Amino acid sequence: MLARQRQELILDEIRRTGAVQVHALVTRLGVSDMTVRRDLDVLAKRGLLEKVHGGATSVVGRSTDEPGFEAKSVRALPEKEAVSARAAGLIRPGTAIGISAGTTTWTFARFLADVPDLTVVTNSIPVADVLRQDGRPDRTVVLTGGVRTPSDALVGPVAVQALRSLHLDVVFLGVHGMSERAGFTTPNLDECETDRALVEAGGRLVVLADHTKWGVIGISTIADLAEADVLVTDDGIAPEAHQVLAEQVGELVIASVPSPAAAGGEG
Repeated sequence: MLARQRQELILDEIRRTGAVQVHALVTRLGVSDMTVRRDLDVLAKRGLLEKVHGGATSVVGRSTDEPGFEAKSVRALPEKEAVSARAAGLIRPGTAIGISAGTTTWTFARFLADVPDLTVVTNSIPVADVLRQDGRPDRTVVLTGGVRTPSDALVGPVAVQALRSLHLDVVFLGVHGMSERAGFTTPNLDECETDRALVEAGGRLVVLADHTKWGVIGISTIADLAEADVLVTDDGIAPEAHQVLAEQVGELVIASVPSPAAAGGEG
């Protein structure tokens, strides 16, 4: 099993139970005590957990917590890729789309290389970079101005003003969290205002959110669940969440996450 796969399993267990013990992980993962502790060190340095004697616990979450782009980019990567692949299939050539900032939408942008004749508006520097690297002559990429956030989003009055003058066919929105009560949320107030302007510019709203986003609540609501025309998530979504989302969003699309490929060594 690769180091990334082990670390994803460790994070999933912490999200599920709130804590993990080294000896239990040794048994479950079939690796040495030293390998588990090394994985915990890596995850702790990225701010994804807190090490304690004999194991680790979840980072105490607050509604204003906003990890940096690098820390978020390693979370639930197989799920993000599965969600992104399904969402890319919803795009029709020749349309104008909006893509919000975030690591899920950054992953999504990498799946658009083969979609012809697109106009893309984004407030994400990494998303714009990915699309520029494609080098397609039939693609127009518009990057809004604004103030840069920890998640590499451009936000604030400049971004909002630019977005309010546009009319897009579809907006693809990444979110910090989603819940029945709070809807789709972000921990950054300025980013929320910008995301709302992006949502309002679109004829349809497609939200990209893997199963780990369920139950996470940021300080500000971007949109209610019912405002999503489509929500693309993965097959790790809990049954109770699946039921709520199926009742609230226009269409619930479930992406299948491939089983991790077997790999030798402890990484």
